[in-house]
Amino acid sequence: MTSNPSTLSSAAHTFRWAAAGLAGIALLIATACEKQKATPPPTPTVEVVSVAQRDVPIYMEWIGSLDGAVNAVIRPQVTGYLIRQSYREGDLVKQGQPLFEIDPRTFEAAVEEAKGLRAQQVARFETAKANLARIKPLAAVNAVSQKDLDDANGSFLSAKAQLEAAEASLMTAKLNLGFTKITSPVTGIAGIAKAQIGDLLSPTMATELTTVSTVDPVRVYFNISEREYLKMVAFLGEGKRPGETPLDLFLVDGSQYPHQGKVAVLNRQVDTTTGTFKVAALFPNPDNILRPGQYGKVRATMAVAKGALLVPQRAVTEVQGKYLVAVVGADNKVDIRPVTVGERIGGEWIIGKGLQPGDQVIAEGTQKVRPGAAVNPKPFAPGAPGEKPAAPAPAAKE
Repeated sequence: MTSNPSTLSSAAHTFRWAAAGLAGIALLIATACEKQKATPPPTPTVEVVSVAQRDVPIYMEWIGSLDGAVNAVIRPQVTGYLIRQSYREGDLVKQGQPLFEIDPRTFEAAVEEAKGLRAQQVARFETAKANLARIKPLAAVNAVSQKDLDDANGSFLSAKAQLEAAEASLMTAKLNLGFTKITSPVTGIAGIAKAQIGDLLSPTMATELTTVSTVDPVRVYFNISEREYLKMVAFLGEGKRPGETPLDLFLVDGSQYPHQGKVAVLNRQVDTTTGTFKVAALFPNPDNILRPGQYGKVRATMAVAKGALLVPQRAVTEVQGKYLVAVVGADNKVDIRPVTVGERIGGEWIIGKGLQPGDQVIAEGTQKVRPGAAVNPKPFAPGAPGEKPAAPAPAAKE
């Protein structure tokens, strides 16, 4: 087959243009790669904090609920209509102060009736006593029969017993009359009344009238685990009891209560459902600031760590049972160091080994760095908006 010269010339021309285009594309790609290799990655910005050294109290904390040392439940002891409330709800009341009054008229009538019955029995007793006194001399000289003496003696004893029963009835009537005036058995804060004027009260009613709580001292209940209990005992040392440790109380607004307390009761056994001991502490409350039902944080200071090194908890990362921190050196390069940690104090961690005072540790941005990498450090701003927990630290250099 014979080729056409013009066709061959056109194909050669097209090939030359295609080869030139491919060479241009290759040149552009090579140039872009060279530029990309020449542009270094940006230096990551991290937030650092200086390792602080200071004396630190070692303490343990629990959430506690406040209650009265004594909570006297006020209930009626007789049945009747409520006619008066004699206290202001929420105020301090004294022991013996009237709180409520039940209509006393029925009970006053019962007292008068009991007095009348007693008077009758007194008369009968005196008659029987005089009759026995006359019979005895006569019986001594056989002027009357033995039966007459026995009858007179029996009448005397019966009258005496009936008089005693009448006196007991009068005493009961007087007690019931006294129960119409309901008083406080303790000095404390009286709660809101749960009955209104005109309500029919009785000893069997389902709800109490009110409750009076003694709040000086106030009682704070909290639970400690078995591990915490053993740790506390170890801190205190041999011969000391948890009750000898002073306690501080922090209220829900973060303020510290000005009076220290102490452990009053440590339950005799661990609660099998929760695995904890129930503890009751007493705190002085002279101004009645603390009230039953409040919550607070109880803190027991065990010891003081002298010259302890502290870093934020977020600066420490646990990796396979080892604790690591990222330290920024003077050349702004990162060194990953293993450390030994101690107690957690608030938002900080005591470091036993691995750091020196003044070391700059990364508290924010550990996920951006690698050992030996250069960083752009800036001061750590704790509690900043959007703050997130620290990411796992990279592995330490061998």
